Amino acid sequence: MTVASIMTRKVVTVEMDDTLLTIRMIFQHVKFHHLVVVDNRKPVGVISDRDFLKAASPFLGKIVETTRDLDTLRKRAHQIMARNPVTVYPETSIEAAADLLLEKNISCLPVISSQGDVVGIVTWKDILQFYLGHK
Repeated sequence: MTVASIMTRKVVTVEMDDTLLTIRMIFQHVKFHHLVVVDNRKPVGVISDRDFLKAASPFLGKIVETTRDLDTLRKRAHQIMARNPVTVYPETSIEAAADLLLEKNISCLPVISSQGDVVGIVTWKDILQFYLGHK
């Protein structure tokens, strides 16, 4: 079996200069935990919801929120993304993808076409669901 059979084809992407405000709105409205940062449709980074939480002020939306807290939402995607994402092709075996996730200690793999464009994403959860027969 290949990654193509379990990957999510609807990939949410952001551009390198998108702000954390934009990223926050995306995470609030989609159930995904990873955004792929693209430059000309090519993956250049990944932002997890945890990356966002580390970069944004914990006081946002709280009564003690200050201008400084709001300023954290002006940061750009390229400032918080994990660079040079490990990628796979649709024809990569699920086992090889699982090995990569474990070897690199990462939680997702953008799936790219032979031209390098993002065509999907596979996460540890997708692989676990496959092995447990839930997909």
